[in-house]
Amino acid sequence: MENNNTKLDIKAFLDKDEQKDLLRFLTAGSVDDGKSTLIGRLLFDSKKLYEDQLVALERDSKRMGNAGEHIDYALLLDGLKAEREQGITIDVAYRYFSTNNRKFIIADTPGHEQYTRNMITGGSTANLAIILVDARAGVITQTRRHTYLVSLLGIHHVVLAVNKMDLVNYDRAVFDKIVADYKAFVEPLGIEDVTCIPLSALEGDNVVDKSERTPWYEGPSLLEFLETVPIDRDRNYTNFRYPVQYVLRPNLDFRGFCGKVTSGVVRKGDTVMALPSRKTSKVKSIVTYEGEIEEAFPPLSVTLTLEDEIDISRGEMLVHPDDLPIEGRCFEAMLVWMDEEAMDRDKHFYLKQTTNTTRAHIDGIRYKVNVNTMEQSPAERLELNEIGKVVISTNKELFFDPYVANKQTGAFILIDPITNNTSAVGMILNPVDDNQAASEFEHVITLNLPELGIAPEHYEAVGKVCKEIERHGVELRIIK
Repeated sequence: MENNNTKLDIKAFLDKDEQKDLLRFLTAGSVDDGKSTLIGRLLFDSKKLYEDQLVALERDSKRMGNAGEHIDYALLLDGLKAEREQGITIDVAYRYFSTNNRKFIIADTPGHEQYTRNMITGGSTANLAIILVDARAGVITQTRRHTYLVSLLGIHHVVLAVNKMDLVNYDRAVFDKIVADYKAFVEPLGIEDVTCIPLSALEGDNVVDKSERTPWYEGPSLLEFLETVPIDRDRNYTNFRYPVQYVLRPNLDFRGFCGKVTSGVVRKGDTVMALPSRKTSKVKSIVTYEGEIEEAFPPLSVTLTLEDEIDISRGEMLVHPDDLPIEGRCFEAMLVWMDEEAMDRDKHFYLKQTTNTTRAHIDGIRYKVNVNTMEQSPAERLELNEIGKVVISTNKELFFDPYVANKQTGAFILIDPITNNTSAVGMILNPVDDNQAASEFEHVITLNLPELGIAPEHYEAVGKVCKEIERHGVELRIIK
């Protein structure tokens, strides 16, 4: 009987744990602002470390710590030898922990400008960002740069963590001035939710529990805020987008389209349209590993079956016919260059967006952003970690939404066709007319073969001629 009760208790615990929602957040700040220390303290004070981790932490703190007599909590995150030697974060470190209310995945991102791409990687899936500032230094260039990157990534919730309050004697005036400076800077960036918390990562003030040393602060502790911040609205439940990843045909009687619901809600019986064919049908069933369900929403991965036989393959998309995405071959985007090799404007890339892959070309750069000053300047190319507004054209039509409206369909990556490296990540801003783009960047000549009446069987011959023309310095963009 006791064993049965134990089994029931374990099952109830696991069922409850499975129902918790997941918050992904990143930490960012200048070098030595205490990012890794804050996360280490969060794990330590919330009792989420194993005994062997605690023993190793105490040993390593004495041997190579940078916190004097204190335990160096940063060693929980800084795992690379170079990180421990220099006391800085270089690579993105991920940590998982959970409380009674929520699960968390933390991305500890580096503060140096040369590791901007690492911060973009860590923040690409985040719901929330913790921006740390040193109470002694206030809002500095790094603070503004990281906040700009957070706004670029479309992160809706920001915590301004004013760290090292113990070094300014928990002075409220210092905290209030930093908050005022930060809010004045962040206002034009359009970040919806900014919460400011005074804390000391080293001493543990306002990290897990409210501190008696800041009686003037009436807000929540950091962990309390992380447990309660609402993130359900961050997902787009309005515009149904279902990029098809795989066609499942186990037998003659079943044909299903597998994929992940990136946004919106689909229900059994809904009328859906397949893009690009624009053929419509009704959802016959929504199948999962556990069985059929009545509706699906983000981020569920499901298999949809339709009442009619429609030819659909990977890279195509199912949507509601009264709510279509943008279809186009040319668009403006904010691009973050991530390759050690500088941008080559003559090169064609593979562009991957949702499950769709096509050839793409960077037609031109409207401007480059100085992430330290927010200034915009002309540029012929982008170097590693640089950010710019560009115009991109693709060989075939994409189905997309602006990134601000839908992160999943508005994001893409550029892949070098030779090295297979990820050259850049991008966020789509808006569509651009093909002819407008071509006339704006005069050195590019667009050849739309279907509009010119050239049949597909002649495309290969046309391609050979175009290669000869390009040898004389003329840049051609071919649309098939």
